[in-house]
Amino acid sequence: MRLAVFLPYTDRGQLHEYLKSLLPLATLALAGFHTGVLAQGDAAHQVTYNGEVGKIINENCVVCHREGGIGPMQFESYEQVRPWAPLIQLRVASKEMPPYAYDHGIGVQELKGDWRLQQEDIDTIVAWVDQGAPLGDADNPPPPAVFPDPDAWTFATLYGEPDLIVPSVPMDIPANGNDMWSKHYMPTGTTQDLCIKAIQVKPQGDARAVVHHANSSVDFLNENGEYERYSELTEYAMGKWGELVPDGVCRTLPANSRVEWRIHFFPGGVGATAQGKMIKDNVVEIGMWFHEPDYAEKVNPYKQDLKRYSMREGYEGGTLVIPPHGYTMTQGFHTFDHPVRIDSFQPHGHLRMNAASLEVFYPETGRTEQLSQISNWSATWHHSHLYESDFAPLLPTGAMLIIKQWYDNTANNPNNPDPDQWVVDGSRTGDEMSHAWIAVTHLDDEGFEKLVAERKQREERSVVGQ
Repeated sequence: MRLAVFLPYTDRGQLHEYLKSLLPLATLALAGFHTGVLAQGDAAHQVTYNGEVGKIINENCVVCHREGGIGPMQFESYEQVRPWAPLIQLRVASKEMPPYAYDHGIGVQELKGDWRLQQEDIDTIVAWVDQGAPLGDADNPPPPAVFPDPDAWTFATLYGEPDLIVPSVPMDIPANGNDMWSKHYMPTGTTQDLCIKAIQVKPQGDARAVVHHANSSVDFLNENGEYERYSELTEYAMGKWGELVPDGVCRTLPANSRVEWRIHFFPGGVGATAQGKMIKDNVVEIGMWFHEPDYAEKVNPYKQDLKRYSMREGYEGGTLVIPPHGYTMTQGFHTFDHPVRIDSFQPHGHLRMNAASLEVFYPETGRTEQLSQISNWSATWHHSHLYESDFAPLLPTGAMLIIKQWYDNTANNPNNPDPDQWVVDGSRTGDEMSHAWIAVTHLDDEGFEKLVAERKQREERSVVGQ
């Protein structure tokens, strides 16, 4: 599934005027700019909208840039696309669009649910604009765009409808006012331990505009008949796709459990989806897909969990403080007393956060390796970057995770509502946060060595195959 929209402003008209103002800049910046073989071979091959470009745009952009979509302009036809061609080229060449903020060429690049355009597609769009953005054969338009149902479950195409849906209680959210929070419990109805293979949190309908985030954890009944905290379940923030649990591991939903909802609402909404009206009976749902009931007995899987890893180093006096028109940076350090595999990385912040990275330090060698870098992070699109299992970082015992995040409280930050304010650590939308959600598979020495050996064999086969 691909989505494409960049949401730096909450007001659609303001965003539209901002983008129009960039057209002269885009034209100047990209005049004579060539990328790839297609752009260099103008005379040999003409790139056209109906030939190649329309298909790329329909598959990656029109889902948001259409009538009624959250994109600030429509890209449903050549006539609609052509005036914006220089700006499209600028955004695509700079890899700002589609809105999947994950740096190319740094760290692990093999991701599940990666919305980024392939370099071949980027080269094609750049060449098309360099050649004058021609239409091509008018009698052969590109295949029409296919729009997913915005209320459909992300993983329904893979696994069907969820095996279990746990809703929140319905709540009315006013059109304006201060941040709101709700904490309550909902039973799961489970009678045995189950292994989750996919999970998604989905606000219903217009609720997407007002749900800032929705965290959930699981309690189970202990031997005394009292509920006891078991683990975090999942996390949702604006724009999040969902989570896939790798094969061979188990994120457990225990029997006789209940979900604790911790939901943060922002009346009026954030981003281009903001409705600016009261939303009645707002409901947020967790959908879960499970392995067969005897999966744990058959596979004997390692355990996976999702946790919030906080960053406390770099805070002024132990508290995150960003001065007016200023910047700051935080970092955190985490080690494990056993080997682990890092399955996903999701940095979290609010309106002033603009970048994040994940590194690992190996004490035995003194070497630091960068795993992921997000240099253009935005609170309007939270992504859980899911590493492909064969490439997910393997950390030996004692290796140290280093998590860094950067904040921009200046007028240059398009998400910043007021650069004149002091910003501190807090739960309100106007405050800031500094943590990352990371899914970890907990291994033993035997399992770690087995995965390392399997990867080495694959690399050797790949070299031989070349």
